[in-house]
Amino acid sequence: MEGYEVVVVGAGLVGEEMVKVLKKRAFPASSITVLARSERKQVIDGQEYQVLPTAAEAFEGKHIAFFAGTEGEKGASQLFGWQAVERGCFVVDNGDDFRMDDRVPLVVPEANADAISAHNGFVSNPNCSTIQMVAALAPLNRRSPMRRVVVSTYQSVSGSGGAGIRELDAQLHEIAEGRPPTIQNYPYQILGNLIPQISGLKDEFPGYYGEEIKMIKETRKIFGMPGLAVSATCVRVPVRRGHSETVNVEFESPISPEEARELLAAQPGIVVVDDPADGKYPMPLDAEGADETFVGRIRQDPGNPNALDMWVVADNIRKGAATNAVQIAEIAVQRGWLRPQ
Repeated sequence: MEGYEVVVVGAGLVGEEMVKVLKKRAFPASSITVLARSERKQVIDGQEYQVLPTAAEAFEGKHIAFFAGTEGEKGASQLFGWQAVERGCFVVDNGDDFRMDDRVPLVVPEANADAISAHNGFVSNPNCSTIQMVAALAPLNRRSPMRRVVVSTYQSVSGSGGAGIRELDAQLHEIAEGRPPTIQNYPYQILGNLIPQISGLKDEFPGYYGEEIKMIKETRKIFGMPGLAVSATCVRVPVRRGHSETVNVEFESPISPEEARELLAAQPGIVVVDDPADGKYPMPLDAEGADETFVGRIRQDPGNPNALDMWVVADNIRKGAATNAVQIAEIAVQRGWLRPQ
Protein backbone atom coordinates (compact mmCIF):
# COMPACT_ATOMS: atom_id res chain seq x y z
CA MET A 1 0.00 0.00 0.00
CA GLU A 2 1.42 3.39 -1.01
CA GLY A 3 1.57 5.81 1.88
CA TYR A 4 3.61 6.91 4.84
CA GLU A 5 5.31 4.82 7.49
CA VAL A 6 4.14 6.64 10.63
CA VAL A 7 5.54 6.52 14.16
CA VAL A 8 3.67 7.75 17.25
CA VAL A 9 5.95 8.25 20.24
CA GLY A 10 4.00 7.95 23.48
CA ALA A 11 1.11 5.65 24.33
CA GLY A 12 -0.63 7.76 26.95
CA LEU A 13 -3.68 9.99 26.59
CA VAL A 14 -2.30 12.12 23.73
CA GLY A 15 -0.49 9.27 21.97
CA GLU A 16 -3.63 7.17 21.88
CA GLU A 17 -5.59 10.14 20.57
CA MET A 18 -3.04 10.69 17.81
CA VAL A 19 -3.61 7.14 16.59
CA LYS A 20 -7.38 7.68 16.70
CA VAL A 21 -7.15 10.98 14.78
CA LEU A 22 -4.87 9.48 12.12
CA LYS A 23 -7.46 6.77 11.51
CA LYS A 24 -10.49 9.05 11.72
CA ARG A 25 -9.05 11.56 9.25
CA ALA A 26 -7.87 8.73 6.93
CA PHE A 27 -4.32 9.97 6.95
CA PRO A 28 -2.41 8.16 4.17
CA ALA A 29 -0.45 5.89 6.51
CA SER A 30 0.68 2.52 5.23
CA SER A 31 1.56 1.59 8.82
CA ILE A 32 1.44 3.07 12.33
CA THR A 33 4.12 2.07 14.84
CA VAL A 34 3.66 3.04 18.48
CA LEU A 35 6.72 3.62 20.68
CA ALA A 36 6.92 4.16 24.44
CA ARG A 37 9.30 3.64 27.35
CA SER A 38 8.60 -0.07 27.58
CA GLU A 39 7.44 -2.84 25.27
CA ARG A 40 3.89 -4.09 25.72
CA LYS A 41 0.67 -4.86 23.92
CA GLN A 42 -1.94 -2.11 24.08
CA VAL A 43 -5.42 -1.79 22.60
CA ILE A 44 -5.98 1.61 20.97
CA ASP A 45 -9.27 2.44 19.30
CA GLY A 46 -10.24 -1.23 19.26
CA GLN A 47 -7.03 -2.44 17.66
CA GLU A 48 -4.13 -4.16 19.41
CA TYR A 49 -0.71 -2.60 18.88
CA GLN A 50 2.66 -4.04 19.78
CA VAL A 51 4.16 -1.02 21.53
CA LEU A 52 7.93 -0.97 21.10
CA PRO A 53 10.64 0.68 23.21
CA THR A 54 11.69 4.10 21.95
CA ALA A 55 15.15 3.97 20.38
CA ALA A 56 16.87 5.89 17.61
CA GLU A 57 16.91 2.80 15.41
CA ALA A 58 13.09 2.60 15.53
CA PHE A 59 12.89 5.61 13.19
CA GLU A 60 14.87 3.99 10.39
CA GLY A 61 12.82 3.78 7.21
CA LYS A 62 9.93 5.77 8.68
CA HIS A 63 8.51 8.93 7.10
CA ILE A 64 6.67 10.77 9.88
CA ALA A 65 7.10 10.78 13.65
CA PHE A 66 4.52 12.29 15.97
CA PHE A 67 5.84 12.93 19.48
CA ALA A 68 2.95 12.98 21.93
CA GLY A 69 4.73 14.75 24.79
CA THR A 70 6.91 13.98 27.75
CA GLU A 71 8.40 10.49 27.82
CA GLY A 72 10.61 9.85 30.85
CA GLU A 73 12.64 12.46 32.71
CA LYS A 74 13.35 14.41 29.53
CA GLY A 75 10.93 14.99 26.71
CA ALA A 76 11.08 12.20 24.17
CA SER A 77 11.65 14.68 21.37
CA GLN A 78 14.63 16.11 23.25
CA LEU A 79 16.15 12.65 23.33
CA PHE A 80 15.09 11.35 19.92
CA GLY A 81 13.53 14.17 17.84
CA TRP A 82 16.54 15.28 15.85
CA GLN A 83 17.81 11.73 15.63
CA ALA A 84 14.52 10.90 13.90
CA VAL A 85 15.07 13.81 11.50
CA GLU A 86 18.58 12.55 10.72
CA ARG A 87 17.00 9.21 9.77
CA GLY A 88 14.65 10.88 7.29
CA CYS A 89 11.55 11.48 9.46
CA PHE A 90 9.37 14.55 9.35
CA VAL A 91 8.82 15.26 13.05
CA VAL A 92 5.74 16.87 14.59
CA ASP A 93 6.33 17.46 18.29
CA ASN A 94 3.61 18.05 20.87
CA GLY A 95 6.16 18.63 23.65
CA ASP A 96 7.52 22.00 24.66
CA ASP A 97 11.27 21.41 24.23
CA PHE A 98 11.64 23.13 20.85
CA ARG A 99 8.66 25.47 20.55
CA MET A 100 10.77 28.61 20.82
CA ASP A 101 13.73 27.18 18.87
CA ASP A 102 14.48 29.38 15.85
CA ARG A 103 14.99 26.26 13.70
CA VAL A 104 11.49 25.00 14.43
CA PRO A 105 8.20 26.45 13.11
CA LEU A 106 5.45 26.69 15.73
CA VAL A 107 2.21 26.07 13.87
CA VAL A 108 -1.55 26.32 14.21
CA PRO A 109 -2.88 25.70 10.68
CA GLU A 110 -5.72 28.23 11.01
CA ALA A 111 -3.16 30.92 11.84
CA ASN A 112 0.18 30.26 10.11
CA ALA A 113 0.10 27.16 7.91
CA ASP A 114 2.70 28.64 5.55
CA ALA A 115 5.28 28.53 8.33
CA ILE A 116 5.50 24.75 7.88
CA SER A 117 7.53 25.33 4.69
CA ALA A 118 10.58 26.27 6.81
CA HIS A 119 10.38 23.00 8.75
CA ASN A 120 14.00 21.69 8.60
CA GLY A 121 12.34 18.33 9.21
CA PHE A 122 10.87 19.42 12.57
CA VAL A 123 7.64 21.29 13.46
CA SER A 124 6.24 21.99 16.93
CA ASN A 125 2.68 22.02 18.23
CA PRO A 126 2.00 24.97 20.53
CA ASN A 127 0.60 24.56 24.02
CA CYS A 128 -3.03 23.36 24.05
CA SER A 129 -4.36 26.61 25.51
CA THR A 130 -2.45 28.64 22.91
CA ILE A 131 -3.74 26.58 19.99
CA GLN A 132 -7.43 27.25 20.49
CA MET A 133 -6.89 30.92 21.25
CA VAL A 134 -4.80 31.71 18.18
CA ALA A 135 -7.16 29.68 15.98
CA ALA A 136 -9.95 32.03 17.05
CA LEU A 137 -7.81 35.18 16.83
CA ALA A 138 -6.32 34.50 13.40
CA PRO A 139 -9.23 35.53 11.11
CA LEU A 140 -9.79 38.66 13.19
CA ASN A 141 -6.10 39.58 13.13
CA ARG A 142 -6.13 39.33 9.34
CA ARG A 143 -8.96 41.87 9.31
CA SER A 144 -7.28 44.30 11.74
CA PRO A 145 -3.92 43.68 13.46
CA MET A 146 -4.07 43.02 17.18
CA ARG A 147 -2.64 45.44 19.73
CA ARG A 148 -3.27 43.57 22.97
CA VAL A 149 -4.65 40.22 24.16
CA VAL A 150 -5.80 39.43 27.70
CA VAL A 151 -6.80 35.81 28.30
CA SER A 152 -7.99 33.80 31.29
CA THR A 153 -8.13 30.04 30.87
CA TYR A 154 -10.23 27.35 32.53
CA GLN A 155 -8.16 24.23 31.86
CA SER A 156 -9.41 20.70 32.39
CA VAL A 157 -7.53 18.04 34.33
CA SER A 158 -6.84 16.06 31.16
CA GLY A 159 -4.24 18.74 30.49
CA SER A 160 -2.22 16.81 33.09
CA GLY A 161 -2.77 13.57 31.18
CA GLY A 162 -4.56 10.47 32.38
CA ALA A 163 -3.22 11.01 35.90
CA GLY A 164 -5.18 14.25 36.20
CA ILE A 165 -8.42 12.57 35.20
CA ARG A 166 -7.82 9.71 37.62
CA GLU A 167 -7.16 12.13 40.46
CA LEU A 168 -10.38 14.05 39.86
CA ASP A 169 -12.37 10.82 39.65
CA ALA A 170 -10.72 9.45 42.79
CA GLN A 171 -11.47 12.60 44.77
CA LEU A 172 -15.11 12.41 43.71
CA HIS A 173 -15.44 8.93 45.20
CA GLU A 174 -13.33 9.68 48.27
CA ILE A 175 -15.25 12.78 49.26
CA ALA A 176 -18.61 11.11 48.55
CA GLU A 177 -17.55 8.33 50.93
CA GLY A 178 -16.40 10.75 53.62
CA ARG A 179 -12.70 10.04 53.14
CA PRO A 180 -9.95 12.65 52.73
CA PRO A 181 -9.09 13.25 49.07
CA THR A 182 -5.85 11.98 47.59
CA ILE A 183 -3.72 14.88 46.36
CA GLN A 184 -0.83 13.96 44.06
CA ASN A 185 -0.79 15.85 40.77
CA TYR A 186 -1.92 19.26 41.99
CA PRO A 187 -0.87 21.41 44.92
CA TYR A 188 -4.41 21.35 46.31
CA GLN A 189 -7.66 19.40 46.02
CA ILE A 190 -9.07 19.92 42.53
CA LEU A 191 -12.63 18.64 43.06
CA GLY A 192 -14.90 21.56 43.92
CA ASN A 193 -11.96 23.93 43.58
CA LEU A 194 -10.07 26.18 41.16
CA ILE A 195 -6.27 26.35 41.18
CA PRO A 196 -4.71 29.47 39.56
CA GLN A 197 -1.38 27.73 39.06
CA ILE A 198 -0.21 25.60 36.14
CA SER A 199 3.52 24.86 36.21
CA GLY A 200 5.98 26.90 38.27
CA LEU A 201 6.98 30.53 38.59
CA LYS A 202 9.64 31.81 36.18
CA ASP A 203 12.10 34.69 36.58
CA GLU A 204 11.57 35.70 32.95
CA PHE A 205 8.09 37.08 33.71
CA PRO A 206 7.91 37.73 37.49
CA GLY A 207 4.69 36.48 39.04
CA TYR A 208 3.68 34.44 35.98
CA TYR A 209 3.50 30.65 35.98
CA GLY A 210 4.97 28.58 33.17
CA GLU A 211 1.69 27.93 31.35
CA GLU A 212 0.97 31.66 31.21
CA ILE A 213 4.43 32.41 29.84
CA LYS A 214 3.95 29.77 27.15
CA MET A 215 0.79 31.55 25.98
CA ILE A 216 2.59 34.90 25.85
CA LYS A 217 5.67 33.75 23.96
CA GLU A 218 3.97 31.24 21.67
CA THR A 219 1.28 33.70 20.56
CA ARG A 220 3.93 36.24 19.61
CA LYS A 221 5.91 33.65 17.62
CA ILE A 222 2.91 32.21 15.78
CA PHE A 223 1.71 35.61 14.60
CA GLY A 224 5.22 36.98 14.00
CA MET A 225 4.41 39.83 16.39
CA PRO A 226 7.28 39.90 18.94
CA GLY A 227 6.01 43.10 20.53
CA LEU A 228 2.37 42.02 20.91
CA ALA A 229 1.05 42.78 24.40
CA VAL A 230 -0.26 39.50 25.84
CA SER A 231 -1.31 38.81 29.41
CA ALA A 232 -2.52 35.39 30.58
CA THR A 233 -3.96 33.89 33.74
CA CYS A 234 -4.22 30.10 33.61
CA VAL A 235 -6.50 28.19 35.97
CA ARG A 236 -6.97 24.46 36.50
CA VAL A 237 -10.65 23.58 36.91
CA PRO A 238 -12.50 20.36 37.90
CA VAL A 239 -13.51 19.50 34.34
CA ARG A 240 -12.40 16.17 32.88
CA ARG A 241 -11.78 17.25 29.30
CA GLY A 242 -11.91 20.47 27.28
CA HIS A 243 -10.31 23.87 27.89
CA SER A 244 -12.28 27.13 27.98
CA GLU A 245 -10.99 30.69 27.71
CA THR A 246 -12.20 34.25 28.08
CA VAL A 247 -10.34 36.41 25.57
CA ASN A 248 -10.29 40.20 25.40
CA VAL A 249 -8.53 41.42 22.27
CA GLU A 250 -7.86 44.98 21.13
CA PHE A 251 -7.36 45.71 17.43
CA GLU A 252 -5.91 48.65 15.53
CA SER A 253 -9.38 49.46 14.21
CA PRO A 254 -12.85 48.43 15.39
CA ILE A 255 -14.39 45.11 14.42
CA SER A 256 -18.09 44.80 15.21
CA PRO A 257 -19.38 41.64 16.88
CA GLU A 258 -21.47 40.95 13.78
CA GLU A 259 -18.45 41.13 11.49
CA ALA A 260 -16.40 39.05 13.90
CA ARG A 261 -19.04 36.32 13.82
CA GLU A 262 -18.96 36.33 10.01
CA LEU A 263 -15.16 36.17 9.88
CA LEU A 264 -15.02 33.35 12.39
CA ALA A 265 -17.84 31.36 10.79
CA ALA A 266 -15.99 31.53 7.45
CA GLN A 267 -12.81 30.08 8.95
CA PRO A 268 -12.48 26.30 8.51
CA GLY A 269 -12.04 24.64 11.86
CA ILE A 270 -14.05 27.28 13.75
CA VAL A 271 -17.64 26.77 14.88
CA VAL A 272 -19.56 29.82 16.09
CA VAL A 273 -22.14 29.10 18.81
CA ASP A 274 -23.37 32.51 19.85
CA ASP A 275 -26.98 33.06 20.89
CA PRO A 276 -26.74 34.09 24.56
CA ALA A 277 -30.38 35.14 24.72
CA ASP A 278 -31.31 31.51 24.06
CA GLY A 279 -28.57 30.13 26.31
CA LYS A 280 -26.44 28.94 23.39
CA TYR A 281 -22.67 29.17 23.82
CA PRO A 282 -19.80 26.68 23.73
CA MET A 283 -19.15 24.39 26.69
CA PRO A 284 -16.48 21.74 27.30
CA LEU A 285 -19.01 18.91 27.19
CA ASP A 286 -20.01 19.99 23.69
CA ALA A 287 -16.41 20.16 22.48
CA GLU A 288 -15.30 16.79 23.82
CA GLY A 289 -14.18 14.53 20.97
CA ALA A 290 -14.43 17.32 18.36
CA ASP A 291 -11.63 18.62 16.15
CA GLU A 292 -12.97 22.17 15.89
CA THR A 293 -12.55 25.27 18.04
CA PHE A 294 -15.84 26.71 19.31
CA VAL A 295 -16.39 30.44 19.80
CA GLY A 296 -19.28 32.33 21.41
CA ARG A 297 -20.18 35.23 23.70
CA ILE A 298 -18.73 37.61 21.08
CA ARG A 299 -19.40 41.15 22.27
CA GLN A 300 -18.07 44.68 22.24
CA ASP A 301 -15.84 45.67 25.14
CA PRO A 302 -17.86 48.53 26.69
CA GLY A 303 -14.67 50.29 27.76
CA ASN A 304 -12.79 50.09 24.46
CA PRO A 305 -14.36 50.59 21.01
CA ASN A 306 -11.47 48.70 19.37
CA ALA A 307 -11.80 45.62 21.58
CA LEU A 308 -13.93 42.48 21.64
CA ASP A 309 -14.62 39.89 24.30
CA MET A 310 -15.23 36.26 23.38
CA TRP A 311 -15.45 32.78 24.86
CA VAL A 312 -13.33 30.03 23.25
CA VAL A 313 -13.65 26.28 23.92
CA ALA A 314 -11.88 23.23 22.47
CA ASP A 315 -11.01 19.65 23.31
CA ASN A 316 -7.44 20.04 24.56
CA ILE A 317 -6.54 16.44 23.66
CA ARG A 318 -7.95 16.73 20.13
CA LYS A 319 -7.48 20.23 18.66
CA GLY A 320 -5.16 21.18 21.50
CA ALA A 321 -2.79 18.29 20.74
CA ALA A 322 -3.48 15.31 18.45
CA THR A 323 -5.62 16.94 15.76
CA ASN A 324 -3.38 19.98 15.37
CA ALA A 325 -0.35 17.68 14.96
CA VAL A 326 -2.05 15.57 12.29
CA GLN A 327 -3.26 18.70 10.48
CA ILE A 328 0.34 19.91 10.27
CA ALA A 329 1.38 16.66 8.60
CA GLU A 330 -1.65 16.79 6.28
CA ILE A 331 -0.66 20.25 5.07
CA ALA A 332 2.93 19.15 4.53
CA VAL A 333 1.66 16.30 2.37
CA GLN A 334 -0.88 18.41 0.48
CA ARG A 335 1.65 21.10 -0.40
CA GLY A 336 4.32 18.67 -1.50
CA TRP A 337 6.66 19.35 1.41
CA LEU A 338 6.53 15.71 2.45
CA ARG A 339 6.58 12.68 0.19
CA PRO A 340 6.93 8.94 0.79
CA GLN A 341 10.52 7.81 0.37
